[in-house]
Order: sequence, then C-alpha cells, then structure tokens
Amino acid sequence: MNALTNHWLKRLSESRKPAYLTIPDLIEEDLASGRLRPRDRLPGLRDLANALHLNYTTVARAYAEARKRGLLDARAGSGTFVRGRTQTLPIAGGGSVEMSMNMPPEPPQLAARLRESAASLFAGMDPFRLLRYQDFGGTSADRAAGRDWLRQCLPSCHEDTVLVCPGIHSVLVALLSQLVRTGETICLDALAYPGIKAIASQLGVRLQGLARDEDGPLPHVFEALCKAERPAAFYCNPTLQNPSTLTLSAGRREALVDVALRYNVPIIEDDAYGNLPQRSPAPLATLAPELTFYVTGLAKTVGAGLRIAYVSAPTVRQTQRIAGALRATTVMPNAFTAALATQWISDGIAHDMLSAIRGEANERQAIASQELAAWRYDAHQDGFHLWLPIPPQCDWSAPELALQLRNRGIGAVAGAAFSTDGNSPNAIRVCLGGPQDRDGCRQALKQIADMLEDPHQLHMPMM
Repeated sequence: MNALTNHWLKRLSESRKPAYLTIPDLIEEDLASGRLRPRDRLPGLRDLANALHLNYTTVARAYAEARKRGLLDARAGSGTFVRGRTQTLPIAGGGSVEMSMNMPPEPPQLAARLRESAASLFAGMDPFRLLRYQDFGGTSADRAAGRDWLRQCLPSCHEDTVLVCPGIHSVLVALLSQLVRTGETICLDALAYPGIKAIASQLGVRLQGLARDEDGPLPHVFEALCKAERPAAFYCNPTLQNPSTLTLSAGRREALVDVALRYNVPIIEDDAYGNLPQRSPAPLATLAPELTFYVTGLAKTVGAGLRIAYVSAPTVRQTQRIAGALRATTVMPNAFTAALATQWISDGIAHDMLSAIRGEANERQAIASQELAAWRYDAHQDGFHLWLPIPPQCDWSAPELALQLRNRGIGAVAGAAFSTDGNSPNAIRVCLGGPQDRDGCRQALKQIADMLEDPHQLHMPMM
C-alpha cells in the first residue's frame, strides 16, 4: 500500500484539480494499469488522509465521488473495496432504459420472417395513407385483428367494443381520466405496475393498496374499503403479475369480482401478460363483463417497441367515451405500427412470436432455476421475469443491490418501485428478457447469485 500512496502523493502534487476529484481519477487510472484490481481493499478514511497529508473531509468526499462513478463499494463494518468499471452485459437494443424495463426475449429464428413480412406490407401500400390522420381506434381491419387477438383470452369480445390504441400505458391514462376524478381512490394490489402509480400521481388520483397473501389481494380487505369509501375503480394485473409473477386463481378472481359486483366498482383488468401462459383462469372480464375494461397488447408478447394495445369496453357507449379520452391524450395510434400489428396477427407471425417467446422464457427460467438454486424466488415458467426476496443474511438492501446490478447491465428493480401501501418489500424484480442470448442470461444470473452469496467477494486485505 505504501507504493500506491507514494504514487498518489506524487500525482496529487502535480494535479491542478482538487484532491477530492483527483483521487477518483487515480483509482480509475490504477485500475486500468493493473496497480489496483477489482475487490482490492482500500485504506480507511483516516488512514488514507494521514498517508496523503489531507484532511478527513477531503478523503471522504473523494471516496463519495469514486462511489458515484461506480469505482468503489463501501459497507459498514467491512471497509471500502475497489469495484472497478465492470463490463456490462449485452442488453437487447443497447438502451439504458432497458435495464429496468420488463421486455420479452427476442427469438432470432423469426427475424427473417419479420423483415420479409414488413417489407411485403409496405411495398404494396400507399405511403401517403400512412402519413394521413387515421380513424381513431383503428381501421375496421385493425379492429378485427384486435378482436381476434383478444379472443385468445376473451372469446366473447366484439369488434364494436374494441379499440386499437398506442400501448397499454395510454389506455390506462384514458381509463383513469374517465373513471376517476381528482382526489378519488382506486384500489389495487399492494404490489403493482409502476406505470399505474405514475399515472395516478399525474392525474391526482389516490391509490389504496390492498393487503395480500400468497394468492393475491384479499377480498375481505377489498370489501372493507368498499364499505368505508367506495373506490372509483379496482385495478388488477391478474396473470403473471408484475412484479410478483403471481397468477390469480379462479377462486380468488371470483371472490374479487363478487365484491366489485356487489358494490358496483368498475374493474380495469390489465392483462399485459395474459397470453403468455399456456393455461390460466378465465379473465375477470368473463365474470363481470358489465363492469370490466379488459386491456392487453403486443409489447409483452411480440415486442416492446410495437406500441399497439387493444381495449375491450363493456358497452359501445363506453367504448366511444374511452376513444374520446384517447383522442385527447394521444390523437391516434401510429399508422405504421398498427398496420404491422394487423399484418402479423393476420399472417400468423404474431402467434409464432408468442410461441417462440414463451419457449425462450421456458429456457431462461430453467437457467434461473439452476443458477439461483440456493435462493428462494417466485417465477412462472412461461414468464420472463422473476421476483427475488433478499434474505436477511445477505446484508443487502433492495435499492442498493438493484443499483449495483444495473451498473453491470443486469435488469433489476427494487421493490419500492412497485409498493402501493408504503410497505416496500426487500426484494428485486429481475428481467430475463434483456440479455441478448441465453449465455448472457446465465452470466447475469451467476453475477446475481455471487453478489447474494458474497457481496464483496474480497481479496486479501492490502493493509
């Protein structure tokens, strides 16, 4: 360590930067040169301050800056360790946002068919038609395709109550703006899709999280809320729930619907993952068609960039009201993506993509079961995310672990992002679809297992 501090003393004397900025630069340089290695232990703050003839505050600021740059890990009672700039795993698309988005894996065997189908569609189409304003809710062909896609889970839906929309998120904005007034309450699972939290906040809508057990939201808690304060709507993500991966049983669906029917509470059924499982209970919309707005889309079953969703409303009049709200917020669905979605549903590519994504999810879940065999987590074989509670002995907080994993290109989101009742679980959601291939998925899961097993994976101390 003396050699290192002597080197740093010399460089500090030559630098025109403040010492608290120079020290992180030196750590980075020494990592590149091999003078320091990832997992090496650095001196404590007072020891380094004495060795470099600096005050304690300056060294504390330097270590804080190095942590911000992702160069150091520091944990109470253990010390400060060099982490270095880890090589990130290849993420599909390469965008940083995908490190926290739950996207489906991309089946490479269908790439040529997707390309050929898209080229054929646009080659035979008047390009100016795609550049004009479109009928809101989609053309008759788009709506028919949407009806066909919906009927995989909702056999009773009709074309005159179906709208083609630019993504599920836009449908949820429209539904909340129509069903809930500012200051009113919607109830939902204590764990829920972060998008619904953001939308509610933007619209001034209150969220009331319902206590849950291993089967999902508790019907008696829902009923107690209805008695005390009739909620404006009940939001539910019943199949492969984001983040818990739970699929509500038929019995739990019936019990929740029974409460909604008795208190006349509209249901927003967000079934984004509904087509993924080969078998799942009937949607809530089949149990309470007069109350339920059923929403699904292609982002989780074909591709995240295909921003096309379909909503089935209880009546034609309600469909028209939702169309008005969507028109006010999004104007119209994108004509290019709507045409692609219709083409791919009609020629079978969408169904083949769904099948291939499901198959790839099965493979990646099998890898997860191997690499995370020592840890308890929740998952479904047909889904592409998992929910990992952090055991107390691991000495990680969920936000800290998620940050470290995201710095390595591993898609993880801390439980606080999903909490609707202020009780943030110490757990993370891990996305298996982001890595470009199974080897990348295995490598990511190995890193997660290693970090859970040994947060620092230490070398022998340098001092």
